[in-house]
Amino acid sequence: MGLCLGIESTAHTFGVGIVSFDGRILANSKDQFTTTKGGMVPNDVARHHEEVKERVLMDAFSRAGVSWEDIDVIALSASPGLPPALHVGLRFAKELSRAHKKPLVAVNHSIAHLAIGDLITGAKDPVYLYVSGPNTQIIGLAGGKYRVFGETVDLGLGNMLDKFAREIGLGFPGGPKIEKLAMKSSNYIELPYSVKGMDVSFAGMLTKALRLFEQGCSKEDLCYSLQETAFAMLAEISERAMAHTGKGELLLIGGVAANKRLCAMLDVMCSERGAKFYAVPLEYSGDQGAMIAWQGVLQYLAGERRSPEELDISPYERIDDVEVFWK
Repeated sequence: MGLCLGIESTAHTFGVGIVSFDGRILANSKDQFTTTKGGMVPNDVARHHEEVKERVLMDAFSRAGVSWEDIDVIALSASPGLPPALHVGLRFAKELSRAHKKPLVAVNHSIAHLAIGDLITGAKDPVYLYVSGPNTQIIGLAGGKYRVFGETVDLGLGNMLDKFAREIGLGFPGGPKIEKLAMKSSNYIELPYSVKGMDVSFAGMLTKALRLFEQGCSKEDLCYSLQETAFAMLAEISERAMAHTGKGELLLIGGVAANKRLCAMLDVMCSERGAKFYAVPLEYSGDQGAMIAWQGVLQYLAGERRSPEELDISPYERIDDVEVFWK
């Protein structure tokens, strides 16, 4: 039984996953950087990853019940992400590769989200709605590449929600706290609805919501209104992408996929057009090592092998820069 060990370190989460070549997830250990103020300061995130990396690795081995002799390949998230955080994962992967004589595979973090979504849900050829901290994109596979059909022109939805949460005193990460507060309200306050063709903009919505908060609007009403407006925008461009591509599946991936209200709105939209809706479950919707390991399996089985000397990070690599040679 072949096994891949995957290391995730692009942003707030340091994760180690162990996945078999036939797609069984044996371990998915992680530790997330959190703070009550200031958000993600890259050097602070990197310091967190350095502090927890050995413990997370050992926890993964313990959960999987395997040893280094069972590991065939190491995969790491080499792009995109915060450079200081990416460097922690890169150095760790190189150290482990040299110490245990294992080949390396460099994985694009965004593509790994797509791959774990396919594996977990069984989706065949979906339109992907990728919504995480910095990312808000509508993606589909076409012509040997993942094509971006629409995206945010400013803030990623996750980052917008985190910024709002931080400014109103909820701390970081803010998305789950906003979701809880939104459940306590049904009072919609009008916010800027900004869809430009296939692209979206969240900056104006954030500015207006913060101004209304300063004017005395309740946190609950604003959290509810933020979600309703932003999620309706995503449903609109998702439906348009499905119509354009002729695809009959929509797969929601990324950390914001854990939001139950977003899932409910997209499910209704898909039902109305006779399409299938899938959402990656909570454990695999955010950043984690299992998705890096599974994408590493796909690339390794397609022939990729790298030495420590061949690897570096690519902090700004886009998903549509990558040739999809493993499909």
